[in-house]
Amino acid sequence: MNTLRKGIGIFLSALVLSACSSVFDKQVEWQNVKPEKFPVLTAIGQAPISLQNSQNKTQRMLMAIKASKIAAYAELAEQVYGQNINGSTTMSNLVLDNQKLQASVRGIIRGAKVVKSYPVGDSYTTELSLDFKDVYEIYIATSNRKEIKHISYY
Repeated sequence: MNTLRKGIGIFLSALVLSACSSVFDKQVEWQNVKPEKFPVLTAIGQAPISLQNSQNKTQRMLMAIKASKIAAYAELAEQVYGQNINGSTTMSNLVLDNQKLQASVRGIIRGAKVVKSYPVGDSYTTELSLDFKDVYEIYIATSNRKEIKHISYY
């Protein structure tokens, strides 16, 4: 009887321990997924030259160039990320008293290229383009996003 108990105990212990090990070892291969099409976005930014805060004409021009480039980047960010619109309206005695709208945009634009930058009258204009193929290449280079390509079980 004692040997029977020992045998059953050893059998149950072996059964419990074997359940903890995995039956299969596996190797997973990953591959990146490339979109079929890549859109190209364009944006135009403008800034007045004479309203720039400087006494020097050349410096006003350089400031307008920079401001028009920033405005073009803001337009690209609006196209990529959208705008956040906040609004409020107040009434007094059932009469509209004050109405306020605020728009903001937030995002990071990588891979945009200056197509043209030129003066038009008293303003400076900058045209940007954003090819999403370039954005995709930057994304692949900086991220580790992958999908399963193949699983081998041993």
